[in-house]
Amino acid sequence: MMPNTKPAVLFLCTHNAGRSQMAMGFFKHLAGDQADVYSGGSEPADEINPAAVAAMAEKGIDITTELPQRWTTDMLEAVDVVITMGCGDSCPVLPRRHYEEWILADPAGHSLEAIRPIRDEIEQRVCTLLGQLALSAEPGD
Repeated sequence: MMPNTKPAVLFLCTHNAGRSQMAMGFFKHLAGDQADVYSGGSEPADEINPAAVAAMAEKGIDITTELPQRWTTDMLEAVDVVITMGCGDSCPVLPRRHYEEWILADPAGHSLEAIRPIRDEIEQRVCTLLGQLALSAEPGD
């Protein structure tokens, strides 16, 4: 049996309701089955930010079936790269993982108009990350 050689990424933010969900949506859409992706939060919200869902829908990406969840040790152990977005000390750190902090505005409580620039910056950063992982962006249209 072949070992899993696909790269795996975990997107973390505090509530797992906006930034990390949008990042996971773009990553899944662009990487397809070339990589595994997870998202989690240190204090998960009850639901995904509806404006984030709407912002992603404008890009043709449906994140309505995702639910905010707490990150787990299993998630951490399964990934090569951990992207944190504003969770500070509440984000876990494990040795031998590549960590990157993305400084992004928190979309919580903001309108769709205010979230669009955050979404667009996340999309650019995900495309850069795909390049760093030597994956091709193949939108699953």
